[in-house]
Amino acid sequence: MFIDEARIFVQAGRGGNGCVSLRREKHVPRGGPDGGDGGKGGSVIIEAEGGLKTLVDFYRKTHFKAERGKHGQGSNKHGKSGKDLILSVPLGTVIKNENQEVLGDLVLPGDQLVVAQGGKGGRGNARFATAQRRVPSFAEKGEKPEEGWLNLELRLLADVGIIGYPNVGKSTLISRISRAKPKIASYPFTTRVPNLGVVATGEKNFVVADIPGLIEGAHKGHGLGDLFLRHIRRTAILLHLLDLSAFEGRDPINDFKLVNKELELFDPDLVKRPQLVVGNKIDLPEAKKNLPRVSLFFKKEGYFFEAISALTGEGIDALLNQVLIELEEASKEKKIALTKPPKHMIITLPEDDERSFSIVRQGPKFLVKGKGIERLIQMADLENDQALVYLQHKFKKIGLERRLQESGAQEGDTIMIGETTFEFRPT
Repeated sequence: MFIDEARIFVQAGRGGNGCVSLRREKHVPRGGPDGGDGGKGGSVIIEAEGGLKTLVDFYRKTHFKAERGKHGQGSNKHGKSGKDLILSVPLGTVIKNENQEVLGDLVLPGDQLVVAQGGKGGRGNARFATAQRRVPSFAEKGEKPEEGWLNLELRLLADVGIIGYPNVGKSTLISRISRAKPKIASYPFTTRVPNLGVVATGEKNFVVADIPGLIEGAHKGHGLGDLFLRHIRRTAILLHLLDLSAFEGRDPINDFKLVNKELELFDPDLVKRPQLVVGNKIDLPEAKKNLPRVSLFFKKEGYFFEAISALTGEGIDALLNQVLIELEEASKEKKIALTKPPKHMIITLPEDDERSFSIVRQGPKFLVKGKGIERLIQMADLENDQALVYLQHKFKKIGLERRLQESGAQEGDTIMIGETTFEFRPT
């Protein structure tokens, strides 16, 4: 089953809680704190794997959760970190968030994207001991993990995209020039999935893909075109195949115009790609009659035109030679789309510092926004008096109290940080 789109929910592991513990030793009336830290939660990572061809693994299972971190223990025993969850996807997978913003584009084997960071482990009470606070009775809770819905979109990695109406011979051509074995029949929409083939010419190997279902209205969902037009976006050049015999009553020149109109309506950049126009079925008498008119039209329009027979092989060598020339030109102009990225990239999401926050006033309320400061609140034990004193000191240290006053906050105003609400009491 060829699946090139998927929607999944990912959740990283929560961090383990820090431990509150006091060391007990003979002749030591009040042993020092020895509570260990909680372990970090596992992250969810998406990794590109060369052996996969489809997103079918995400067709039935859509929820994925990494392992949480273990809690800290006494005697300064830190909790074990949770295992990362690695999800394998095919090369060429684009990951988007719910707002359709691109988070990453994985095109090389081993490329990774961290899509949900595991929660930090809470610090044990041993971490909070100071000269003034010798026996801290509080620890941090484990941080909540990142979670959310993601959209996966597979875009095939090919150098050459074969486009054209159904039944013009795209599948026959790709089976002739490569070892791909697509289904071939005489009815429309025989090909229901894109087919990839590697063409070996002796000089250079290149990847070719036939894109099924392009008819008038394809960009709106007519035929199968809207399902597969995205796969053309990575190709360096387009090979536009036409039926010279006009066997089904369509004119080859009109077919060319209609398919290009669909490309432009779907993505205006697609019609700017170099196109080689190929008239197929030259072995048929009707095709030979149409050849002079069709050939003259495309030469006047400035397109390379070659008449071939995908069935017998006539004209194939000349076509492949021209493909190599066009690929070389496209490579020089840096138009080849991500089949060979400049370098291997491992992408991780940024992590904000707790001193990086903004304050937004909404009437009598002041909203404090910032990943770091929200994490500080979320991990604090707000039911512990000593922890609250520590938090108040921390707020003053990072400048929150000062900035709230500069924003107009008065004593008694409501302060919201994440899901937690405070009453402003400046020291």
